[in-house]
Amino acid sequence: MTTERGVLLEVQGLKKYYPIQTGMLRKTVGYVRAVDDVSFTVHAGETVGLVGESGCGKTTLGRTILRALDPTAGTVNLTLPDGQRVDLATLDPRTLRGLRRHMSMVFQDPYSSLNPRMTVMEIVAEPLVINRLASGPALTERVKSLLSVVGLEVKHMHRYPHAFSGGQRQRIGIARALATNPSLIVADEAVSALDVSVQAQVLNLLQDLQQEFGLAYLFISHDLGVVEHLSDKVIVMYVGKVAESAPTGELFEHPLHPYTAALLASVPNPDPRQKNAQPPLQGEIPNLAQLPGGCPFHPRCPFAQERCRAEVPLLRELRPAHFVACHFAGELDLSRLGATAYHPQGGA
Repeated sequence: MTTERGVLLEVQGLKKYYPIQTGMLRKTVGYVRAVDDVSFTVHAGETVGLVGESGCGKTTLGRTILRALDPTAGTVNLTLPDGQRVDLATLDPRTLRGLRRHMSMVFQDPYSSLNPRMTVMEIVAEPLVINRLASGPALTERVKSLLSVVGLEVKHMHRYPHAFSGGQRQRIGIARALATNPSLIVADEAVSALDVSVQAQVLNLLQDLQQEFGLAYLFISHDLGVVEHLSDKVIVMYVGKVAESAPTGELFEHPLHPYTAALLASVPNPDPRQKNAQPPLQGEIPNLAQLPGGCPFHPRCPFAQERCRAEVPLLRELRPAHFVACHFAGELDLSRLGATAYHPQGGA
């Protein structure tokens, strides 16, 4: 863990609502609560994993933090290299533009995130040009250095993205994200579109870059094995809210929320001699525009009681640095969900 390095990013009460409008007058009749009152911190040099089912708000959260989407409410405090703290959520566009070089994003699809009409040189150089950080020979040398750092050959810098494999294209995207020496990188499903062998190479690259440049990652993924391998801390999201958060080893060994336990138990067993159990979690994630009352997980939870249907659980600390939003966390026998079926690092 790297918590002694100080807080780099502090998110408090962050919300992103999309209004539901109807009629000729576009009257607002409700909201899609894509991100609903999320709070957490990321320390310098730390990797925070963000997991959950598709549609739970992971990507929206990442983009709202970087102000690719404007938040509905909340604060996003980023500590700059000079020690100054700024609230990204309230900055005007002009001021925000001057601070964007301190944060970057690596996208899920390594092909669609690269402009097919630009060469690798132009793609990696673009952030440097926009932020006026380099020009002329210095710009070329900086691009060459970045390509070497991510394991690409400099002689290919004048090629176009279609000439590269998926793993190489993702390395180009990583080089672009590193161009401005950011402190924070949001990696949105950065390896999910890659072959397993290439995933390992890119993950090792991300770890090497973190050690070399002191980067902090918000690593968004649905792959629990990847998250366990890379993250210092894990946040589990469900319908726009934090269901549970804890240091990685603590969460994987001692899940407290039924949803977390079900996610861990749903990971396929790699041993071909053992038959995988039936998925422990039935049903689908609810409509974000029509969430059930009380705990949003109660329609799918085998432990739901009347209190769960009537009262929204608060995120509370039950173990050191281990937070969970469940009325009965710590009292439930999660082995019913097969919570012990997942073994970190693929152990048996």
